[in-house]
Amino acid sequence: MSLLGASDELPLTPRRVLVAGTSGSGKTTLSGRIGESLGLPHVELDSLFHGPGWQPRAEFADDVRALAARPRWVTEWQYHDARPVLAARADLLVWLDHPRATALRRLVWRTVRRRVAGTVLWNGNVEPPLYTVFTDREHVVRWAWNAHGRTRHHVDVLRASGGPAPVVVRLRGQREVDEWRSGPLRRVAGYGPDGRATPAER
Repeated sequence: MSLLGASDELPLTPRRVLVAGTSGSGKTTLSGRIGESLGLPHVELDSLFHGPGWQPRAEFADDVRALAARPRWVTEWQYHDARPVLAARADLLVWLDHPRATALRRLVWRTVRRRVAGTVLWNGNVEPPLYTVFTDREHVVRWAWNAHGRTRHHVDVLRASGGPAPVVVRLRGQREVDEWRSGPLRRVAGYGPDGRATPAER
């Protein structure tokens, strides 16, 4: 299976889309924008996983299977047990293959912003005190630094599986993300080069 790039046309109009990447790569932001462009409901996978007190929800596996069975969706490709279930149903996977420094910078800024603002996340959770980045081995910033190369491994395994697999688009850096959104994604959503909706979409 070949990898598509930022300028390559999509061979289909996707109905079930996964966005892969390490923490801080922009998975959730891009998932939401893909959903807006294609009219797909965006389900944030973290909202299904995290229960009160950051504890995993017992219903997570069932919720993932129910999500995968729907005809149309876009979500993030993460969590060990969820990846194969979602990939088996997806027809497009967008891989955000950003440099480690880019993803980490975004993640640190997001974490600080949420903590300072007291942003309430899924099921009442909030970011822990900032000093815990030094005391908690599982802190999201430390985890992201150590796990940066894992997405590449997961994509490689998926592409080598030999079975049905989604089309994979690899985007390296924000410039390629912007190019893909304004080019191939916009065109498959029904917009011509002049930015106007094609007759079929009016």
